[in-house]
Amino acid sequence: MKTRRFFSLFFCVLIALSLSEAALAAKDDTGDLDVEAKAALLADPETGEILYARNIHERLYPASLTKVMTTLLVLEAVDDGRLSMDQVLTASQEAIELVPADGSNAGIKIGEEMKVEDLLYCVMLVSANEGCNILAEAVSGSVDAFVEDMNERAAAIGCEDTHFVNTNGMPDVNHYTTAWDLYRITLEARKHPDFMPLAGSIYHEVPATNLSDARKLYTTNYLISTYRTDYYRYPGADGIKTGSTSDAGYCLIASATRSGRSLVSVVLGAERIKEEDGTTITKSFTETKKLFDWGFDTFSRQVILGKGESIAEVPVTLSQEVNYVKVHPAREVERLIPNNMDPALDIQRECTFVSESVEAPIQRGQVLGQITLSYGDKVYDTVNLLADSDVSASRLLVFQRDVMLFLQKPAVRYSAAGAVGLVVMIAVLRLFFRSKRRKPKSRSGARSSGYRGRRR
Repeated sequence: MKTRRFFSLFFCVLIALSLSEAALAAKDDTGDLDVEAKAALLADPETGEILYARNIHERLYPASLTKVMTTLLVLEAVDDGRLSMDQVLTASQEAIELVPADGSNAGIKIGEEMKVEDLLYCVMLVSANEGCNILAEAVSGSVDAFVEDMNERAAAIGCEDTHFVNTNGMPDVNHYTTAWDLYRITLEARKHPDFMPLAGSIYHEVPATNLSDARKLYTTNYLISTYRTDYYRYPGADGIKTGSTSDAGYCLIASATRSGRSLVSVVLGAERIKEEDGTTITKSFTETKKLFDWGFDTFSRQVILGKGESIAEVPVTLSQEVNYVKVHPAREVERLIPNNMDPALDIQRECTFVSESVEAPIQRGQVLGQITLSYGDKVYDTVNLLADSDVSASRLLVFQRDVMLFLQKPAVRYSAAGAVGLVVMIAVLRLFFRSKRRKPKSRSGARSSGYRGRRR
């Protein structure tokens, strides 16, 4: 039994403290990617695992990526019943005149009537600044109130480095966010069933309105569209939002799916360069493609802990059947890890148990400890360890245990000591009084005779 226990603990400690050469190589490989942008992030939206991070907490101008938050608040208003997708809104003078005429727009005129759904397509496909303000007035009563709601919602999501001053991302020194915060906002937006159809649409036709003929909208996200160029088209790309200003550079939040796996990227502050042949390259698209290729080629989803895997043997007391019980994980753990990592060798495992030994009775499935899975400073998961089988207790051993515990109680120990002292005292007193009642002995040399007559 002691031998089994030794090897079980040795196995857990060895794995927890060691990293193989393959693991070190994997870590080096993930650091080789160089993205040409001020900040960049690549993540698995299902698990939240960050695969690539560069300056993700640096405050930067988001440009029209701001509109993801604007769209989120509108969709939440629809969910709450404050708006409907079919509701017709009228463009106010303030909503139109608040944005510069040379900014991105959908050509919406003062007094023009459009449905909420069509306005959202204007915002997400062609980045219509005036569309954001029209929607903002409908949701919050005014653009200023809507901006306050944007900041409150960002704080509620957990964005600690974000502050908005407008609905659309027009440049302002106090209008900033980070790649990390934009990722969190995007995850929140993706929860709404209407968001990805908006963010992933290549084309939308807005019906004729009271002031305009029907208009065709084509997305500015060239990862999913070949309308203007097929140079940036990325197989599996399905959204989300572009943005650019002279201050922000070229920015892009994108998502893509390959073989059932989805990735989300954020690129901020990329450049547009001109090649020697005169071709203009927008780096927000090329760097995003680079991120996706690297993420899909370098990582794969693997089981790093099996549900039925035997982890260790925990010593058992108070049983005459067995002196140990095996434990297994409560659930399977699957994570996105580098392809050159071996989960059995490279993932650190640290086992902790409720105690050095467990008293019977034990029920199958009883929690006896935990196992923590990690790689370097990254903790993947912590899972309960469950008993493999039932273990019954011995009545005799339980009785002996209970007697010993009873005798070890301070009150019992003091009472027993007092009883022993009393017995000793009584014995001493009995001996003392017995000696007092004993008759004196006859003088030495005296002779006695049975004759009682007169002496002559």
